Amino acid sequence: MILLVAAALAADVAGYVRIMTRPDLEGGDGRLGYWNLYGRLLNEGPYAALELRQSILERKPGSLAPWTDVHVRIEGGTVQGADAQNGSLAFLRLSQLYAQAGNIGLSGVTWRMGTLESNFGDLGLYDMRLAQVLSDTVGGQARLETPALELTAGLGDAGFPLKGAEYNTVVSGGVTARVNILDHLELGVGGQGYYEPMVVGNRYAPHSTPGVEYEDYVRGEVVETFLRDNPGEMINFPDPVATDARSWKAVGYLGFGGFGPLKWNALYVHYTLLHPRGHVTETWEGESVDIYAHDLTDERTQFSIGDELQLSVVEDRWDVALAGLYGDYRDGDNDIAPSDDDRTFASVVLRMQVYLSPTVHLLAESSLANETSHNGNQWRNHKDSIFSSRDGASDTQGLEYGDAAERVTWQGKAGIVLNPLGPGIYTRPSLRVLYGVQYSTQNNAFGNSFVESIDEYNDFGNVERHWHNVVALEAEAWF
Repeated sequence: MILLVAAALAADVAGYVRIMTRPDLEGGDGRLGYWNLYGRLLNEGPYAALELRQSILERKPGSLAPWTDVHVRIEGGTVQGADAQNGSLAFLRLSQLYAQAGNIGLSGVTWRMGTLESNFGDLGLYDMRLAQVLSDTVGGQARLETPALELTAGLGDAGFPLKGAEYNTVVSGGVTARVNILDHLELGVGGQGYYEPMVVGNRYAPHSTPGVEYEDYVRGEVVETFLRDNPGEMINFPDPVATDARSWKAVGYLGFGGFGPLKWNALYVHYTLLHPRGHVTETWEGESVDIYAHDLTDERTQFSIGDELQLSVVEDRWDVALAGLYGDYRDGDNDIAPSDDDRTFASVVLRMQVYLSPTVHLLAESSLANETSHNGNQWRNHKDSIFSSRDGASDTQGLEYGDAAERVTWQGKAGIVLNPLGPGIYTRPSLRVLYGVQYSTQNNAFGNSFVESIDEYNDFGNVERHWHNVVALEAEAWF
């Protein structure tokens, strides 16, 4: 820690902090809803990020002389007293570490070694980066920057981010290109590919267990089904078959603005084929059996598109930000079980900020979201709906959960904002006093510790609650 403080004092420092308290008298965990589909405001927890840049050979503006520096980013989502982790440093991470140099070999080209990332910006009201590549890759990158054109290409390994402790090399490469036209129009495209090679004998390399049905896999009954069909032949349970694994993503960006009341409009598109999963473990009579799932998880795609526009309705008096998000997630291997990999969602968020004075503002925000499961009932609308599923029939096998294939959620938020630096929806720091309310068709649609069982021996009871209210004191700053 002493070395970190000393390094920070010697380096250029930038960062971000978010801290809040949201006493929740309805038994929740201090967040209005489940996730940022309803807008990031009141749906995010505490966060802190510190980015350090140490210049070793200083860059001289307008010069073609070589330069080099080192970047470090430390971040995490916990602060003492604001969340369950209570600010423990165990929940912070060194998320970025790279060295870069410019004007070496090729003028105007920046070379980077270390963690890689290239993105086209944030969907601010949702706090999402739909159009980014190489954020999970460690390797080498080259970036060419001119006033009108930016090109980036990188290559490295994404094995640890994708597979964790079950590491196997995943070769990852990506490119992006962005064109700027007179500072009023930007176009960007990019893509990334992953290749995980077949390695015979490596249990963490891609494999498939032959003859496994998806229903048995999702229920955790692969071994049981095999032994039912082949009594007493556990020794003949099929061995995994080695293969390789591929995945990819494509991203796009369109930005325009700077005329009339339109400050900027940003459209982001993301389409990806997710990387196949490794294995799951089943236990039979005390023996652990690994089921390798490459062929059961290699058809999962995600399409997302988001747009946000910022308007200055009355200069320095009234600003508006309007954003929409749509996603269509598909799992070609799964046509029987509700899953986050097989759903459609759509959302719209409207935020208005009125400036009573340059530093005292009124904020109002509203959002409406719809989420639909492609494979039946994923949500419980009522306290006793665990007993019913599709068409009101009991599903004792557990492929469905509850009685609804659709979740509709509305949120409203309002309050006072103190902005010392003046007007602007994204001007920081902001000190906020907010009230938020949510209505959802799902019962208890927010983080909580409620006991949901309706067993007659449940000592705590079960309650139906579709409304949720939160009051928040918050501070957020960039520096």
